[in-house]
Amino acid sequence: MKTTKKVLLTADRPSGNLHIGHYAGSLANRVRLQATGEFEMFIMIADLQALTDHAQDVQKVTTSVEQLMLDYLAVGLDPQKIHFVLQSAIPALYELPMFYANLVTQARLERNPTVKNEIKTKGYRREVPVGFVNYPISQAADITAFGASLVPVGADQAPMLEQTREIVATFNRLYGETLVMPEALIPEQARGRLVGIDGAGKMSKSLGNCIYLKDSAEELKRKINSMYTDPNHIKVSDPGKVEGNVVFMYLDAFYENKKHLAELKAQYRQGGLGDMVLKKLLFECLDGILAPMRERRAYYEQHMDEVRGYLRAGTKRAREVTDATLAAVKHAMGIYQL
Repeated sequence: MKTTKKVLLTADRPSGNLHIGHYAGSLANRVRLQATGEFEMFIMIADLQALTDHAQDVQKVTTSVEQLMLDYLAVGLDPQKIHFVLQSAIPALYELPMFYANLVTQARLERNPTVKNEIKTKGYRREVPVGFVNYPISQAADITAFGASLVPVGADQAPMLEQTREIVATFNRLYGETLVMPEALIPEQARGRLVGIDGAGKMSKSLGNCIYLKDSAEELKRKINSMYTDPNHIKVSDPGKVEGNVVFMYLDAFYENKKHLAELKAQYRQGGLGDMVLKKLLFECLDGILAPMRERRAYYEQHMDEVRGYLRAGTKRAREVTDATLAAVKHAMGIYQL
């Protein structure tokens, strides 16, 4: 079954539950995109890619698959409008990297800014796993196998998409116009990358500084109350600093009343506004977002057969699409057929 719609592909690595940073950066935009009806949308659970740095803890990846599905459904992603796909169940994604690996040099992979940054972040030296360095090839296989013309990306992932475009250009030059050239889709309303609640860096599952989409109201309140503000704002009457204040960063991202927020910032700067007042406002704001998610999640936790069914159905559709791409690639290259 072919589609006349543009194909849009996004993916997440199953290495734990999704957090409010994922919602701000991509999930909210996916919900908006599905409502347009303009795309055939695939959301892939990238368990193969998760193994590039979790090979010693495969169980964590495996157990995170269904948790990721619950997060998707809880946030409002609709299985009637989106195909949910398990990466490891798509055979074409194993074969295509073998062909693409011959079209790019190891030196080019190691120059990829995203790969370089991740190697530095994880403290790898020469012991970096081959699968980790070859990650851009795997990603190129994912994108091209689905014929994705649009790929939502943030600034940190732009070099990965550029490498995919290089592979597509090389393949089409050598073997004829076969692969779809993907374009970056920059979310217009993306809220950017959130810092962690400790203010020490980006929100990260490994750093334990996240607000998870599944957090209870009590847990949410506890985390917000622990948030870093201005250490010099000791008394309510003290002037406070807005810049670098994590509570204000989150209010900037999620509080819709920007006029009121501007007034709060002015009052905080001159003194007379306490941190707990701001934290209470932030709690009400975030709980208003997370409460419907908790309700949907609670339903699906009691209907896991339904959840697994959505993943099976989406993966079946993905096989149809990716098998067709693999056949076209082999035909273009002139691979011997038995």
